[in-house]
Order: sequence, then structure tokens, then C-alpha cells
Amino acid sequence: QVQLVESGGGSVQAGGSLRLSCAASGRTFSSHDMGWFRQAPGKEREFVAAIRWRDSFIYYTDSVKGRFTISRDNAKNTIYLPMNSLKPEDTAVYYCAARYNNNGALALGREFYNYWGQGTQVTVSS
Repeated sequence: QVQLVESGGGSVQAGGSLRLSCAASGRTFSSHDMGWFRQAPGKEREFVAAIRWRDSFIYYTDSVKGRFTISRDNAKNTIYLPMNSLKPEDTAVYYCAARYNNNGALALGREFYNYWGQGTQVTVSS
């Protein structure tokens, strides 16, 4: 089991910044790919960014490229998502997710992730 706890959400005006964190505990953090997803009201949960554990390969959804940066600190069992130039359409509950990966490809679909945090609200006002 991997337990995930997000923090860092809040309310900002458009153009502002926030940094999300996700602390992991339980099974070996270093063997798990980590991802961020978000869910806006009335919409499905969507992929935001992910980082592969074995080589730190990263992938972002197009709408956040150049604005969000995913990183991981294996020593602290924590991943981060600094978010800059926030837009109202970034408003959502942001979820951290983990997936054991035995030397495979980085998964982008939420159905591949086994462990989820409780979510943290990000609200961007215009």
C-alpha cells in the first residue's frame, strides 16, 4: 500500500502561482511512477503530469506545458507541482496518484494508477 497526502492548494487570482506537494508513505516510493490529475466540477478526472521513477521521464498535458513543473524528491518521498501563470480553467481538485512500474512505459490514464490522495482544491479567479 502507498498512502498519499496532497497539500498546497488554495485560491489565487489569474496569473498567480501555487505549489502542490504530495507526500507518500508505505511501500517503496522509488519503484512507483507518480502523477497529478485534476477534476473540475461536472467534468471527468483528467491527466495533468507524470514522472517515471526509474529515469525521471516526464510528460505533461498540453494545456499546462510551460506553466507547470512536476518533480520528485525520492529522499523525502515527495513530489511537487509548482504551477505558474494560473488560469481560471485550471480550477479543479488536484489529485496525486501512484503506480507501481516494473520497467514499463509511463502511464497517462487514470485507470493505470492504483493509489490516490484525497485531493486539494485549487481555485483561480479572473
